[in-house]
Amino acid sequence: MTENSKKHVDSCRFCWMCRHICPIGNATGLERNTARARALGLSLVNRGTFVLADVIDNVYECACCGACTKECVTGWDPVMFTKEARLDAAMEGVLPESIEKLIDSCLETGNAYGLTEVDASFKEAAAAHAAKKDILLFLGVDAIYKVPKASVNAMKVLEKAGVSFSVLEKEPPSGQQLEYLISAANETKEQMIACAASLNEFQKVVVFDPQDAKVFKREYKEWGVEIKAEVVTFTAYLAELLEKGALTAADSGLSVVYQDPFQLSRDLGETSEARSVISAFAACNEMLCHGKDTMWAGNLLMKEWMPDVILRVAADRIQNAKSVGADTIVTASVSEYASLKAVAQREVKILSLEELILGI
Repeated sequence: MTENSKKHVDSCRFCWMCRHICPIGNATGLERNTARARALGLSLVNRGTFVLADVIDNVYECACCGACTKECVTGWDPVMFTKEARLDAAMEGVLPESIEKLIDSCLETGNAYGLTEVDASFKEAAAAHAAKKDILLFLGVDAIYKVPKASVNAMKVLEKAGVSFSVLEKEPPSGQQLEYLISAANETKEQMIACAASLNEFQKVVVFDPQDAKVFKREYKEWGVEIKAEVVTFTAYLAELLEKGALTAADSGLSVVYQDPFQLSRDLGETSEARSVISAFAACNEMLCHGKDTMWAGNLLMKEWMPDVILRVAADRIQNAKSVGADTIVTASVSEYASLKAVAQREVKILSLEELILGI
């Protein structure tokens, strides 16, 4: 572990300042899931009391959502040392077996789920946009393989606005799943370089999934992977289309709250764009912990090894909405949408941004 990470580990382990904001810790109620406990375990590894294999399961119980880092007034960064520990574990060959399988699937099929076949509805919709255009709609592995209706609806929204765009039949992985699993490993960078080469064939890339948007706009730059095309988030692009009058709005009569994806709000500083879109179609209200203070609502990747916990994380976020009297949550994250929809409840409706726009 680098000296910088060791410094953060040694400082972070004394405090509970971020305990209230950790979505995993809140869901499990376990001290081991706090940033402080993770730092304590890694500090013992650094001191030779434990080996990394002793605590690596705990290292993968972190969502890396950055709520703890944002909340820390003293400036320590648990996400940084968590990701470094994952990279170290990969290099030392002490990854949990469940994580190794996901990494192997990423390398073999381009997605952690090991899926190679796409839904017929997606295939048909994508075929209509196979021709090369100046704009590429980059959908991401979760939307293509796990929630294909989200991909189809994203295409319908751009069609509604009269946008001429392309969808890649064989979309390359952005590297976002490997970045989460093993951070800045050579395999991650190789995926990113290959993806950038595909993106550079277009003038503009509209990125549907906030997880991909984060790595394109932040990690690629930090790691020296160049994207020559203009990269914009789906939410920012929709806000632009509305402002120009290309996308027309109709009031749905709904009153909703918006679930900020942390990749947009905390990592990229984008909070107003989705709200401007939502406000054109519904009354947009706020939950406790929104914007840069957002509370994560789960994802599809961590569901692969922590399914019950991810369900509780999503249920907690639905409870946050209910506590302010909301009956509809709108999300711009396909992965959080899937997590929220998986909770068995009838009180709060879950809508994607595309569904709100399309009136579905």
